[in-house]
Amino acid sequence: MLEFKYDVQTLIEGTNLDEDKINAYFTKNFEGDCLLAVGDEELIKIHFHTNKPWEVLEYCASLGEIYDIVVENMERQAEDFE
Repeated sequence: MLEFKYDVQTLIEGTNLDEDKINAYFTKNFEGDCLLAVGDEELIKIHFHTNKPWEVLEYCASLGEIYDIVVENMERQAEDFE
């Protein structure tokens, strides 16, 4: 059983995006691991493992337009390989 069940990936398109601030917000406010928040002031790619993907997406949507949203249940993926 995985500690964090969902793999969340999305793109955030906006203005004045700051990957350092986004990383700090994730670290302080969300339980999870494997955080990747990279990009520039107009486009950030998010990758994060969590048990509450809706909270991650809600935060990302507050920063700009989100798209290419993927939420995968990694436990189900692991079962498919067995």
